[in-house]
Amino acid sequence: MKVISITPRGFCYGVVDAVEAVKRIASDPKTPRPIYILGQLVHNRHMVERLAQYGVISLENSANRLDLLDQIDHGTVVFTAHGVSPRVKERARAKGLTCFDTTCPDVEKTHVLIRRLVAEGYDVLYVGRKGHPEPEGAIGEAPGQVHLVQDVDDLDRLALAQTDRLAVTTQTTLSRWDTESLIARIVERFPNAEVHTEICQATQLRQEAAVRQSAEADVVFVVGDTHSSNSNRLVDVVRDQAKRKVYLIDGVKDIRPDMLVGASTVAVTAGSSTPSDITREVIRFLAAYP
Repeated sequence: MKVISITPRGFCYGVVDAVEAVKRIASDPKTPRPIYILGQLVHNRHMVERLAQYGVISLENSANRLDLLDQIDHGTVVFTAHGVSPRVKERARAKGLTCFDTTCPDVEKTHVLIRRLVAEGYDVLYVGRKGHPEPEGAIGEAPGQVHLVQDVDDLDRLALAQTDRLAVTTQTTLSRWDTESLIARIVERFPNAEVHTEICQATQLRQEAAVRQSAEADVVFVVGDTHSSNSNRLVDVVRDQAKRKVYLIDGVKDIRPDMLVGASTVAVTAGSSTPSDITREVIRFLAAYP
């Protein structure tokens, strides 16, 4: 089987920094125990399991960050790479917890932008995915003035008190193509909207590489967690832009023979929260496939 190993893929610098920070925190005997991560540091179960070996407890993402804090009475809390709202930070400090912030610099940049826009009197339309922790943190910068828009239906339902000062910004892990389409609809409705596209460079590079380098593949595998926004967007762009058959897999165990019927060339990429060794195992398996 011929395998196209798409590059760049896998860990971005924000994930690397967050993972290394937690390892340092957990390895320091002076860090108050227990050590909790408020949600998953990054959306990948393999990383959650590996951090657990350091004695780190990852709280589930089913609740919002404020509710997750109710599960912590003492010790250390780590804010994830997705960012958290000011209220979460304030509540954690009020509880007397030792706090570490691993927010991705690209996400922090969006938070700073939102704070500036709101201070200047803007309402902000935030293009992002409902239920994802990144929009939760960003919208928490100014509840009531930052409005989540996931699709055209959300836009159609939007009722704003004023539209003279309106800005648009985005979650960092979205599909560039889908986002451009939705922003075009927003500008069509609000022609004076000030647009800030905050999709991070690492996400864009991985999406563009996946589209370009999968052109000769019969099948494309995206290695990533089902809860990973950037992994799911890689699937979307390969399917919608490259027009390739594509599967999201957690690892080798998810590859079924029926996925490879009639295929002589496959391509492999990975979400930015996927450990490289998991992806390399997939590549080795496919290269040896009859």
